[in-house]
Amino acid sequence: MECLLFSPRVPHPLSLAFWLRSLLCFLANFLLNVRNVALQSTDIQHRQTPLHVKENARRFFSSNQDVKVAQGRQLVVASLLNRNIKSRLLLRNPEKATALFGEQDEEKLQVVQGDTRNPQDLDPYMFEGVTHVICTTGTTAFPSRRWDGDNTPERVDWEGVRNLVSALPASLKRIVLVSSVGVTKFNEIPWSIMNLFGVLKYKKMGEDFVRNSGLPFTIIRAGRLTDGPYTSYDLNTLLQSTAGERRAVLIGQGDKLVGEVSRLVVAEACIQALDIDFTEGQIYEINSVKGEGPGSDPQKWQELFRTAQKPLPL
Repeated sequence: MECLLFSPRVPHPLSLAFWLRSLLCFLANFLLNVRNVALQSTDIQHRQTPLHVKENARRFFSSNQDVKVAQGRQLVVASLLNRNIKSRLLLRNPEKATALFGEQDEEKLQVVQGDTRNPQDLDPYMFEGVTHVICTTGTTAFPSRRWDGDNTPERVDWEGVRNLVSALPASLKRIVLVSSVGVTKFNEIPWSIMNLFGVLKYKKMGEDFVRNSGLPFTIIRAGRLTDGPYTSYDLNTLLQSTAGERRAVLIGQGDKLVGEVSRLVVAEACIQALDIDFTEGQIYEINSVKGEGPGSDPQKWQELFRTAQKPLPL
């Protein structure tokens, strides 16, 4: 089995205090960054993937068809490596992989450069033999330094998802897309505050493109992300991470859940969903609360998904 992973972080609504803090943070970030934004060129330099990297990728895929391919989301990649699943990591900056995961045997983890915002980066060679994809791309809801380099919700959550899905082979067995709670209510208070710059609207557009692509899919709408981000830890530290007291998992449907979710829980949900047949064609919301959770037990995750499942609205 192969899996392509892409990574994001997106804040999610929780309370009135959260909204007020978000607005204050937005104003502060805007004032701090307006000069840099004004001076920054919006031109994106397209960098082609070296030929030798493409050749290595072809050898990697042809040598063994049991491969997971990855970009970014550290906890998902760490979990795949811990399961001894061959992976491919697609990053804008491949040099970051060594800092995060250490030196890895190329037979276990291969790293290549790519950016879902640029269709030219998504060469068909990247998807040769790929059977499963996990897409976790995203950016901040409000303008911040993370928007530098044209890293806006429109470019990442809409155009990036569209470009990725358009490049995937028709033979794909499943794509798991991580989205956000509240995407169906972005015109309603309080969700409209989070959507001031379109993050929920563009995530919903990405969801709809996946649903209409004809590819087998599962969509995971996460609550407000907690724990981490683990962007500066090595692989051993990542594998020892826990969700603290918030290990119990709530899964629902219909965009009704409002709350928080551990990044560790989201990562595990994505991996578990790949191997559960009845999650195909379904959209779930996920939160985590205090209590004992399913961990990595497949049967417990199956029961959680089965209990939540309802007919998908047209």
